Amino acid sequence: MEDTWISMLTDVGFPVIVTFYLLHRIETKLNMLIESIVALPDKM
Repeated sequence: MEDTWISMLTDVGFPVIVTFYLLHRIETKLNMLIESIVALPDKM
């Protein structure tokens, strides 16, 4: 039973961590894009 938990954690844990890392990076870039779009009418 312990072996299945450890193998499941190693199989699922790494992709979950990578996914959260990539989502965090995308979120910051999207926030910068939104700020740029909002500021665009003021610059025109």
